[in-house]
Amino acid sequence: MSILTLDIPGPVLEGRFIDKRNRFVARVELNGEIVEAHVPTSSRMRELLTPGARVLVADRRHAMRATAYDLLMAYHGETLVSVDSRVPNRLLDIVLRAGALPPFAGWAYVRAEVPLGESRLDFLLARDERRCWVEAKSVTLVEDGTARFPDAPTARGARHLAELASAREAGDRAAAVFLIQREDAVRFTPHRALDPHFADAVLDAQRRGVEIYAFAAVVTRASITLGPPVPLAF
Repeated sequence: MSILTLDIPGPVLEGRFIDKRNRFVARVELNGEIVEAHVPTSSRMRELLTPGARVLVADRRHAMRATAYDLLMAYHGETLVSVDSRVPNRLLDIVLRAGALPPFAGWAYVRAEVPLGESRLDFLLARDERRCWVEAKSVTLVEDGTARFPDAPTARGARHLAELASAREAGDRAAAVFLIQREDAVRFTPHRALDPHFADAVLDAQRRGVEIYAFAAVVTRASITLGPPVPLAF
């Protein structure tokens, strides 16, 4: 396995999205049968999860749980999009442990899910006596080549940016990494029209010294690979 790649455990099956029973459970037509699949994200994804959309699910019947499948990916036209919000953390965990993400070269991985203020941030790195806090965000919405986050208002996301800014002002390094889980983005911007509070939080954090990065991902049925950096457009 590449140090930039997260493998998707199979089997992965193609079906058709029907609807959502609730926020985290979708109904999918799979080989002529209607099954329920866990939706591993709180995002709305209304542009992706439309009736009849081609989706990929993972068979989890061996796990003895309420839903026998996980909804992993959806096609937007011919573009395959990972809809699993756990992927950015899992992929960045691999890449940061390997020291393979260029902005953080030379920084040692300390641990994940670290308390800071009123939040738990995704990663803590260190170099010499300095600390670096890294927060990852999952992006699935792309409009005319522009990746936007969030696709639903997120007070929690704004709080994370504020915590990063406070850490930076206390002398630590701090960064937010937006992982775009598809290949068709050519730029990234906060989704101001949907969540102006979060957009303001990003700009304020950047002004206070927080580093903002966006990366695309190469998504296949079998794996998700960290792709190139995407320019910021704000």
